[in-house]
Amino acid sequence: MGGDPGAPSAPSERYGPLVHRSVRHGAILYIVGVIEFIVGMVVTQLGYSGTTYSLTRNYISDLGAYYCGVYHASVYPPNGIYVCSPLHEVFNVSIILMGLLLVVGTLLIRTGFPARATRSIGLGLLVIAGIGAIGVGLAPEDYNTTVHVISAGIAFLLGNLALIVLALAMFRDTRWDGYRAYTLLSGVVGLIAFGLFYAGIWGPLGVGGMERLIVAPLLLWALLAGIHLARIPTFAPATMRGART
Repeated sequence: MGGDPGAPSAPSERYGPLVHRSVRHGAILYIVGVIEFIVGMVVTQLGYSGTTYSLTRNYISDLGAYYCGVYHASVYPPNGIYVCSPLHEVFNVSIILMGLLLVVGTLLIRTGFPARATRSIGLGLLVIAGIGAIGVGLAPEDYNTTVHVISAGIAFLLGNLALIVLALAMFRDTRWDGYRAYTLLSGVVGLIAFGLFYAGIWGPLGVGGMERLIVAPLLLWALLAGIHLARIPTFAPATMRGART
């Protein structure tokens, strides 16, 4: 009764419906991480200086640039666009914090999935994606471009790939009823946007809009998954119950 509800006891068993208390704690970290990052982006955008920040023409990372100046001449030849983000530290701190909360939250929600290889792979990819987000904040685009680009690529690619793998991990788990198809679709949309973004095929969304199409499915999934897991009833392990008697 006190074991991992995700551990199989029969080939045809459907897992669920309870979760460990640690899962709820991880879910709360997911919710906090997403909300504080979105707030951080909005606040930084409101403090943008010298020109209007564009959701289609500007990269997300323009919010974290240390210095004001002309950037992205390769995207907007010949003169690039002017970037000036006085509140860059707000953005950088918020994305570092989000990455940290994603890493810790992912470790805590582990038992919210059945114990199978796809769980380990999917959650492992999410942890690495969180580390990539931390790297984005620690190395802004005008501070260490190489580390910044690699970190962003890791967060973009592995984060959305993780959703596809986790959709498989949710199979026959009643705790994720209604979320499997959504999780899979989110990962597919993010990966398609990732491919189009790096291929330079942005269409009417522009470079900024296409980049947001990579990030948005993952952020929305983390927020909704966090809310969902936080609402599932918890149980105490048998050792804890025995200690109370």
